[in-house]
Amino acid sequence: MELAVIGKSGFVTGFRLAGIRKVYDAADAEALEFAVKEVLDDKNVGILVMHNDDIGNLPEILMKNLTESVQPTVVALGGSGEGSMSLRDKIKQAVGVDLWK
Repeated sequence: MELAVIGKSGFVTGFRLAGIRKVYDAADAEALEFAVKEVLDDKNVGILVMHNDDIGNLPEILMKNLTESVQPTVVALGGSGEGSMSLRDKIKQAVGVDLWK
């Protein structure tokens, strides 16, 4: 399984420097939507990292697909996404058990 990162240039640069190969630089809403659909269709991606604000800018149906996705597991970082799941909750959803207990 691979890790994919989608976002604006400033967000994805560190991941690219860390050696992540599937990095999608999405400068506008159209590029963001295209990249998300491409990653959702890629069966090799196990974890998708995005900025909370970018997830909030997606069309509602695509946002719902991401929040309910088990594979890839979506990890939202930064921003103002108060309603987003924590990493612990996402791992619990993907694995089926709370690993911190």
